[in-house]
Amino acid sequence: METRDLTRPRGPIVIDIENITKDYVMGEETVRALRGVSLKIHRNEYIAIMGPSGSGKSTLMNMLGCLDTPTSGRYEFNGKNVAEMNDDELAAIRNREIGFVFQTFNLLPRSTSLRNVELPLIYAGIDPETREQRAAEVLADVGLGDRIHHKPNELSGGQRQRVAVARALVNRPSIILADEPTGNLDSKTGEEIMALFEDLYQRGNTIILVTHERDIAAHARRTVHLRDGLIESDHAGFIPEIDMATVG
Repeated sequence: METRDLTRPRGPIVIDIENITKDYVMGEETVRALRGVSLKIHRNEYIAIMGPSGSGKSTLMNMLGCLDTPTSGRYEFNGKNVAEMNDDELAAIRNREIGFVFQTFNLLPRSTSLRNVELPLIYAGIDPETREQRAAEVLADVGLGDRIHHKPNELSGGQRQRVAVARALVNRPSIILADEPTGNLDSKTGEEIMALFEDLYQRGNTIILVTHERDIAAHARRTVHLRDGLIESDHAGFIPEIDMATVG
């Protein structure tokens, strides 16, 4: 089902997947995580992907982020067939086009906020002076200008997630892919992080949010529900009458 984000005109299609499947062989058993998913995501959309445990939402996230490859089907990123890309091209998408934010923060414990945020720039071959300047600017943008020399164990959970968001933003990607970004945070801090995502969306970023929480998904302008490896529904806005009793 095609949907429109009624808050503003949509940009061109940036992600186009058609009939994607993903099978995992576990011993003598084959698990069909995705059973034929088709989805178009436009630039400047804010989309939440929801579903019960085992629905395939994490597998779909890995596909969208070029972290895994489908068993069958087609995936085009900015009009290019992902299956035809080499390892360097895929790495460039992951490092420059998509910023990842994870539930567990994934910060280097012995490094300062500044060094953690600089990491993608090191992989991109940016010179040290530019790296440090850009990392400091992005940390200031997420409200941590006075915490750039603090290590993760010197920060609150919300501050650590802000460092993770800054790291996702430092290469100026067009897409932010967030997997349960508030899962380890209390509700007040979670709302602060969601306000940050809203600000990023208003600045023109494409936000793809994977979550099982109703109140978090409600921030998105479009909600896709997965069940048993298939898209169950795809609606503009959050649809409260969807039965979420089995979501986890």
